[in-house]
Amino acid sequence: MNTQLLKARQTRYAAYAAIYILVVLAIVTVVNVLGDRYSKSYDATSNKRYSLSEQTAKIVKGLKQDATITYYDQSTHFQQGKDTLDQYASLSRRIHVNYIDPDKNPQAARQAGIKNYGTAVVEIGDRKEEAKSMSEEGITGAFIRDLKNTKRTICFVTGSGEHQIDDSDRNGYSRLKELLSKDEYQAKSINLLQKAEIPEDCTVLVVGGPKGDYVQPEVEAIKKYVENGGRAFFMLDPPLKLGREEIADNDALSNLLEAWGVTAEKNLILDLNPIGQLVGVGPQVALVSQYGTQPIVNEMKGTTTGFPITRSLAIKSTDKTTVEKLFDSSDSSLATSNLSSAQVKVNDPKNKKGPVTMAAAGTYKTGKESSQGRFVVVGSSSWAANSFINFNGNRDLALNAMNWLSSDEDLISIRPKDREDRRITMTRAQMSWVRNTSQFLLPLFVIVAGISVWWKRR
Repeated sequence: MNTQLLKARQTRYAAYAAIYILVVLAIVTVVNVLGDRYSKSYDATSNKRYSLSEQTAKIVKGLKQDATITYYDQSTHFQQGKDTLDQYASLSRRIHVNYIDPDKNPQAARQAGIKNYGTAVVEIGDRKEEAKSMSEEGITGAFIRDLKNTKRTICFVTGSGEHQIDDSDRNGYSRLKELLSKDEYQAKSINLLQKAEIPEDCTVLVVGGPKGDYVQPEVEAIKKYVENGGRAFFMLDPPLKLGREEIADNDALSNLLEAWGVTAEKNLILDLNPIGQLVGVGPQVALVSQYGTQPIVNEMKGTTTGFPITRSLAIKSTDKTTVEKLFDSSDSSLATSNLSSAQVKVNDPKNKKGPVTMAAAGTYKTGKESSQGRFVVVGSSSWAANSFINFNGNRDLALNAMNWLSSDEDLISIRPKDREDRRITMTRAQMSWVRNTSQFLLPLFVIVAGISVWWKRR
């Protein structure tokens, strides 16, 4: 009887063990299959260093047809491209990734025109574009070139003291030009004083902080351009009259904007919020953290932008235009009309209390089917200059405005942030403290603890 009972127990235990093993194997198999089909990862870095940007995700997930990324490199180096390309493949099932070794398949590499190892080619439909680099910017740029068949050119007006796109000083726009090139825009300068006509290849016209007055032929050329379906970006500083360098009132251009529903007021906004001091800026820099719902700023919630030396705008829609506010100054701001003195009386009853409108976007009804003029007006120009465009969300705002003006709404997003330098910098005293702690104090603590335990057990 005992023998039978023992055998029954052993049989039961063996059955339980077999069932447990089968269940564990089934779970492991299912997890591996799901992990192979649905690759998921979590980026715990502060600036999402190992994740693709919202812009890239929007472009890839919005694909209407399959896309193939072909990576050309030696077989032993495929992993260098795989880490990045797998992230693209995980965004959409329309993305297919191939790996070709030019040494083993020279005919395919020669047919694709591959000259260097570590090259990626993005193919969508009958279009192929080589990535300029294996970074996200390079690969996503190839996607954009595939999807955008037309050449897009941003024309910056010169001749009246505007910011220059080839100027690398703090007041230049060379950094903005560089950022535009990463979104596959070309930038060039035009002078309306030499020829009062907007070139046909201009996708967007930029008026970036003129210090002198625009003459009437220039204004008429801009008016004709926008009202015939063109796109224009106006950044107009307040007409300060301080020191040797004065900014003109530019009444002719201001009158044109007013006819479209945007009045550039002759004042200077001062932001008295003490938070500005914490981020290292003074009251002459207006900080913005709340935005409207217009596509340019709709995705910028939670992002701060800064505008040095800015004026307020008054906006209204007209029978030909529809104007929307982009953002206001803070509640703690004020607008002073005293533009000829460096001293500002905060309690002056003539001051206009904030919040006041600082930027607006509008559309112009041309009367033509599938054609409308677009314009953006900001009461400051230095926010997009080299010295300030990297301030928090400034570059996102500038590029989003260009995307909307050029009808590239699918590119509007928050761009990937520059990689942070997170190295620890310590003084000599701090280095000595770390060295002494790791080499002497910690080992001494372990020895003392060991002796203490030995003594108690003894």
